[in-house]
Amino acid sequence: MSIPKTMTAARMHTVGGELKIETLPTPTPGDMDVLVRVKSCGIVPNLGNILANWTTWFPHMPLPPLPAVFGLDPAGEIAAVGKGVRSLKAGDRVYVNPGRSCGTCRHCRHGDQISCRHYAFQGYFGFSTEALQTFDDYPIGGLSEYMVAPASAVVTIPENMTFDQAARLGYMGTAYSALKKVKAGPGDTILVNGISGTLGIGGAVFGLAMGVSKILGTGRDKKLLEEIKALAPNRIEVFSIDDGSVTDFALAHTDGEGVDAFIDCLGPGAKHETFLQGLRGLRRGGIGVDCGAVAGPVALDVHWLMDHNQRLYGSAWFTAQEGQEMADMVATGVADFSILETQGYPLSDVNRAISGIAQRHGGFSNYVIHP
Repeated sequence: MSIPKTMTAARMHTVGGELKIETLPTPTPGDMDVLVRVKSCGIVPNLGNILANWTTWFPHMPLPPLPAVFGLDPAGEIAAVGKGVRSLKAGDRVYVNPGRSCGTCRHCRHGDQISCRHYAFQGYFGFSTEALQTFDDYPIGGLSEYMVAPASAVVTIPENMTFDQAARLGYMGTAYSALKKVKAGPGDTILVNGISGTLGIGGAVFGLAMGVSKILGTGRDKKLLEEIKALAPNRIEVFSIDDGSVTDFALAHTDGEGVDAFIDCLGPGAKHETFLQGLRGLRRGGIGVDCGAVAGPVALDVHWLMDHNQRLYGSAWFTAQEGQEMADMVATGVADFSILETQGYPLSDVNRAISGIAQRHGGFSNYVIHP
C-alpha cells in the first residue's frame, strides 16, 4: 500500500473553535504500532457543543494539548505495521479502540488497563492529568487520513461489518461492557434507561445477542421506543418516562421482585430521579451499572443498597478484547448492526457534522466522517 508523506487532518486550535482542515506529516508507526488509513470515524452529533462547554461539564478530564486532531471511533485498513507486530498485516480491516494506558503499572499488568492512572482516549480526552503523557505518545485521532495506534488496540472486523458500522463500536461497546459486568445472560431480566439513545441501543442489541430473556427499556420518545421493541417483540418491553415511574414499570414486569440488572445509559443533564427510579427497580442482590455519565452529586440511600445486598458500578468504555468479541458476534450474525442508519460526511464538512444540526433518529442514527 502506497503511503504518502503528508495527509489531511482536521485540527482544533481553540476550545469550542471550528476545526481547521490542514496538511500534516503522515505519522510513522513504532515497532509495536500499526498505521491505519482511516475510512470512517464515528462522531457524537453534538460534539461541537461538548467541546465548547468542556470545562463546565468535565473539569477533571483534560483535553489533549492544542492544536489537536480529535476523532474517537476510527475504522479503516492497516497501511503498515511496526517490525515487532505479529498476526496483523497491511490490508487488514480494523477498528481502533482509542483507550490508551501506560502498559506497565500494576493495573495494566493485571489486565485492568482502564484503571491505569495514565488512561486516555486517543483523539478525545484523558481521565487525569497523568493522561497528558499518553497524548504525547499517540497525538493523532481519527479525523485524519492516517493515524498510528498500538497493535494491541486493534480489533479486526469481519467482511459483513462495514467501516461505518465499525465506527459505532465505541458506544455499542460501552453498553456491552456494562452488560458483561452484570454477567447478563439467559434467564435474566435487565432494565436499560435510555434504550432508544446512541448509547442505550447497544443494550438492546447485545442484550439480545447475549441471550437475555427479557429487556425492559425506557426513554421519552414513544415512536422510537416502539421501534426498539420491534427488534424482538417477545423479549423487549418499553416504557416512556412521561407516563410514570420507572420503578413501577420494572416491578410490574418481574412479579414485584425487581430486575436482575439495571444499566443506566442517560447522559449529563438527565434527571437524577430517573436514575434513582432505575436503582429502586432492582431485585434483592441486583446490580446497577452507570455507563452514561449522569452528572452531579446523586443522593443515594446506601443503607438500602446494603440491606438489599445490591451493587452499583461505574463502567467506563470497554477493552480491545471486548471489542473483538463484539466484532465476532457480528461475524456470526448473533449481533445485528444493520439497524444503524449512517449519515456520512467528508472531512471538509466536519464542522457542520459536529454542530448537531442533523436530523436525529435516536440511537439508530450513526454519524461518521469519511477522511
